[in-house]
Amino acid sequence: MNVRITPADPGSLTLAVRRFMDTDAGAAFTDAPGTLAFVASVGTTTCGWAWGYHLVRPDGSSMLYLHQLEVDQAHRRSGIGRKLLCAFMAAGATAGATKMFLTTGADNLAARALYDAEGGGLASEGPTVNYWFRLSQ
Repeated sequence: MNVRITPADPGSLTLAVRRFMDTDAGAAFTDAPGTLAFVASVGTTTCGWAWGYHLVRPDGSSMLYLHQLEVDQAHRRSGIGRKLLCAFMAAGATAGATKMFLTTGADNLAARALYDAEGGGLASEGPTVNYWFRLSQ
């Protein structure tokens, strides 16, 4: 299987967003400063993607936030997720980021095994809780 991981161009990003989110990518997303997205394909089939942001901090340092990494069920356990994760981290490091954070479900053992294998560690701040806020009705 020849897997190609590329920075998301408008065409490949459109395909990935439709495939994995069942919607269209808006210009506000694609044009946002710091947006990083990578698409995995096998031949002409979009089979995975990873996206998030390069965030500049007040002290001048920067870090990455990986919001989503998803691989099509038929292509899982073939290294595509690892390649997407590594491409995302490499792009962030090139941009100057020194850390990356993400959240995943405690029961998502496959994702946790990947993140552990690539050197990730659980947050040292102790147990964390995620909050979501609706900003408009």
